[in-house]
Amino acid sequence: MPMTHDREGFSAFLHDRLIPIGTVLIGIFMLWYVFTVVLNAPFERDQAARADTEISTTQLIANTMAQKRPILPAPHQVAVEIWETTVEKKITSKRSLVYHTWVTLSSTLLGFAMGTVLGILLAVGIVHSRVLDKSLMPWIITSQTIPILAIAPMVIVVLNAIGISGLLPKAVISMYLSFFPVAVGMVKGLRSPEVMHLDLMHTYNASRSQVFWKLRWPASVPFLFTSMKVAVAISLVGAIVGELPTGASAGLGARLLSGSYYGQTIQIWSALIAASLLAAALVMVVDVIGRTVTRRMGMAA
Repeated sequence: MPMTHDREGFSAFLHDRLIPIGTVLIGIFMLWYVFTVVLNAPFERDQAARADTEISTTQLIANTMAQKRPILPAPHQVAVEIWETTVEKKITSKRSLVYHTWVTLSSTLLGFAMGTVLGILLAVGIVHSRVLDKSLMPWIITSQTIPILAIAPMVIVVLNAIGISGLLPKAVISMYLSFFPVAVGMVKGLRSPEVMHLDLMHTYNASRSQVFWKLRWPASVPFLFTSMKVAVAISLVGAIVGELPTGASAGLGARLLSGSYYGQTIQIWSALIAASLLAAALVMVVDVIGRTVTRRMGMAA
């Protein structure tokens, strides 16, 4: 019986996860290679015309995937760049992608933690105060309509003026983006208990703190972790954006900047892939923690 369940579980994983994801990835890589040839081909044709030589289709395709500064690098070029800047470089080297990823991860985690705490506190206040619900919630929603690229330089300048620099300004920008999904999700979660359950707590003469800790908070935990998965991903975006106006010398944002300054598109794409993999890893970690917590609380994972 255990072997049968294992086979059924593997079969379900294969059909529900592995095959669909693998198919999408294959399609993305095929399109990537096609656009690599299309976008890089004009340069090769121009070079052949300047040299007054003819270039075959096979040679054209091969050349488009081996340019030093392509418009769009091929996937294998990005893979080689990632390998060289992770495995072949010391992690303490400023040319190491691991080093730059750690710098961005530090501000991401700090901003995510600050944003999560702020979002929870705002949600608790909104749920328990009609005044805050009517006055604060519209401002929270409005705050997210302002482009982060406009806010980031102002945050950096203001904090630098009062002597705060380094990790904290980038974390503040991450916090600004990450608190919103947590606040909105927690408001919905804290209000999710049914009226019948709330009336039952009142029948037992439960205090507001008892209602919160024994009913509202447990009911809001699934909403919290769902919101945190969105928040941790967007917190990474805030950390990268926060590195752009500071002219930072370290971090994935710094890699993007230096790559754009010197026309190193392969470096730009390697930083983008690293950022996407980091975001996926962070979301998976939050998801695993959320499943573990909800399972121990007796909820369906």
